[in-house]
Amino acid sequence: MSYLESVFSMSGKVCLVTGASRGIGRSLADAFHNAGAVVFGVGRSENANEDALWAYRQCDVNNKGQLTQVLQDIVAIEGKLDVLVNAAGITNSHSTTDSTSSFVEMIQTNLIAVHETCSVASGYMKASGGGSIINITSIGSELGFAGNPGYASSKGGLKMLTKALANDLAEFNIRVNNIAPGYIRTDMTKGSYENQALHQDRVNRMIIKRWGEAGDLSGAAILLASDASSYITGIDLFIDGGWIAKGL
Repeated sequence: MSYLESVFSMSGKVCLVTGASRGIGRSLADAFHNAGAVVFGVGRSENANEDALWAYRQCDVNNKGQLTQVLQDIVAIEGKLDVLVNAAGITNSHSTTDSTSSFVEMIQTNLIAVHETCSVASGYMKASGGGSIINITSIGSELGFAGNPGYASSKGGLKMLTKALANDLAEFNIRVNNIAPGYIRTDMTKGSYENQALHQDRVNRMIIKRWGEAGDLSGAAILLASDASSYITGIDLFIDGGWIAKGL
């Protein structure tokens, strides 16, 4: 095994990826598997990985009982949990004059459920000597996009939750980091991607003149999940084609 292979190795690491039925979560679960990890994925869809080589279970991240059972089962089978990726998330178009129900739903799924998942998962990581937690935020955690305050608020809250957890869990050798994607072509962004005007507007704001693909996050996730990032915690890693760097 070469030096790079040893530093970035995922071999033997046990990983749980939420939101693994599609999009970014599915892509990261595939990437971890291909890098040699033992991967478990959860999502709301019933049959989401019939062609996948990693284990999948239907689970609603908002149901703490279901998620706790999944984590218990993983540790019962593998004896540990090394990596948690919180990729489950939702977005709903919502303005400040709309009912608060949509706002609350995004806060629940994108922030509160992540906190609860981290709380349970970190207990198992403490018992096995450490681990890595990766939260999927968004450039919306940095920029207050118009028309969706619930999403920006939930991802902004998640950004700060990650930094707080990085401080709280460091003594247990648990690192906590964010990956903040820009506009990635998934089912969630299908409307913007297929709208010619919106599609081009997004591209114009990027330094790298294309939309991202879910696979563009794989290298960053493997970095943060592997021992290559043993001295990295509490960061926001933007995978956005240079949107944040370019500014307005």
